[in-house]
Amino acid sequence: MDIRQLKTFIAIAEYGTFAKAADAVGLTPSAVSQQIQALELEVRAELFDRSTRPITLNSQGLQMLEAAQGLVRSADDIVDVISGKSVSGTFTIGSVRSSALSLLPKAIIALKNDFPGLKIKLHVANTDELLNDVVTGRLDSAMVAEYSGVPSTLRWSPFIQEPLFVIAPKGTRIRPAAEMLTELPYVKFISRFRLANIIETEVARSGIVTNVIAEIDTITAVVACVVNGLGVSIAPWSALREIAGEVVAVPFGDPPIFRQIGLIERRASPRAAVIDRLHQHLVSFSGEFGVAR
Repeated sequence: MDIRQLKTFIAIAEYGTFAKAADAVGLTPSAVSQQIQALELEVRAELFDRSTRPITLNSQGLQMLEAAQGLVRSADDIVDVISGKSVSGTFTIGSVRSSALSLLPKAIIALKNDFPGLKIKLHVANTDELLNDVVTGRLDSAMVAEYSGVPSTLRWSPFIQEPLFVIAPKGTRIRPAAEMLTELPYVKFISRFRLANIIETEVARSGIVTNVIAEIDTITAVVACVVNGLGVSIAPWSALREIAGEVVAVPFGDPPIFRQIGLIERRASPRAAVIDRLHQHLVSFSGEFGVAR
């Protein structure tokens, strides 16, 4: 198979008919049909359900479409790198559902200014899915917290090392973090994400006994509960950066506890220059807690 066949196949999936795809790729319908026949012969499977009108992709075709899109994107990236063309095409970035996700929109806008010809797509999922998608090339990069299960084929580069804070409703008397967590109702962050484990490990190590009033699975909702007076909790800097003055914040842990977030990418990524620029922007927007490569 070659890239032209794959682009034709993708065009059929996008436009719905061989005739419309032929117009899109600048071929005759007969040439399109010949390319698809050759492609199906090579992969030893039919890729379309030809009993429907218009024809649709069957299960093998859907699998082929996903692989073809990744291969074509990689091929286009390689051509741009070698030829010295301006960066274009689609750059796909993934992210976990993290409070640090708030940093990405600004970084993406800055990246668009750097590379006007680049189309950027953001996909939010869990860490395991993101790692797999970067390994297989469905994503160019992804933002994840420090994680021990990163495959050896990937590189993880932290861009922020941010402190955690005990937060309480505005007007709460400031006192040591342990006292606030012990004496006031506690809004607990429950999640399988590493942040929840970091928090609960330090709470247990410190011998703090909390009075849990609520258990919530997103940091955004936890912070909202604290802002509205439900109780105290623990949150990272990135979750508090835009609500300064709305809560009382005291460093958490003795010594203070930090967590890291970074970008993962394939070690031989053709989008290395774009990812490096994205990393630079994320470091910049992380302020004093940014971590340069």
